[in-house]
Amino acid sequence: MLLFCPNCFNALVLAEKNGRNRLLCLTCPFFHEIVKKITFKKYTKLKDVEDALGGPDAWKNAQATNETCPSCEHTRAFYMELQTKSADEPTTVFYRCCECAHVWKTD
Repeated sequence: MLLFCPNCFNALVLAEKNGRNRLLCLTCPFFHEIVKKITFKKYTKLKDVEDALGGPDAWKNAQATNETCPSCEHTRAFYMELQTKSADEPTTVFYRCCECAHVWKTD
């Protein structure tokens, strides 16, 4: 649950001082001591790189090039260029090893 500062309406962050947790505003001096025990944390699951690139079928027609895999040192890899940033930025090149299927990228 995201809480906001009642003074300046900025988001409060979790901080620790003297062994006690508190919600702290980074803009003004407001803080709120936490008296209840936090019982769980929930992390969002990020998509795998393979899913973000279109799955296994996206690599079917990819071309191969001489690129060394950082995982197994194999010298051939498939590559795919995608525009991941704004249009005036260069494309990002994704590589997939022909041997171990390790995926990495270069900007």
